[in-house]
Amino acid sequence: MARKETITIDKILDTAFAMTREEGFSNVTARKVAAKAGCSTQPIFRVYKNMEELWDAVFLKAADFFQDYYSLYPRTGKAPFTNLGMAYIAFAKKEKHLFELLFVSGSTRGKSMYELLNGPGGNVVYEVNLARAAGCKDPSALFMRMWIFIHGAACMTLTGDYDLSDVETMELLERSYEDFAGSQGA
Repeated sequence: MARKETITIDKILDTAFAMTREEGFSNVTARKVAAKAGCSTQPIFRVYKNMEELWDAVFLKAADFFQDYYSLYPRTGKAPFTNLGMAYIAFAKKEKHLFELLFVSGSTRGKSMYELLNGPGGNVVYEVNLARAAGCKDPSALFMRMWIFIHGAACMTLTGDYDLSDVETMELLERSYEDFAGSQGA
């Protein structure tokens, strides 16, 4: 009778993903994943051709995790792009290593930052349409201005240079939207 495999592809991926969240993507090596999963490296390479394939799977799982995080984040802002900004900044604060992997590392695994942010639900498109409905003449340009501001704030959380509360962050995002939209004549 054949021995039942206890180390599954899901176990390997979940272990590598958990390691990425806790220690950072650069620490995901075959030996470290095997040690955490309680196996040799053999089961890893039985289900993945190489580490690149496992890393791709971890990246995609992280992208899905961000989309779930974003979809569940409370919507309290009234101005376009503020809820997107709040969720993005909060994700950077709470999930530093996943944020670095997805939005800072440059390792996009074939997906642009816009694709990751927009997601299958059209997160950015939704916000652009809100801005258009609010009378913005060029909502795509407004998004770019807001995005530079939002991404900068989120990156500041990685270095510990961002210490604003959620209330202060929302106020800042709303003021920025008003200023940027006003400068366009919206």
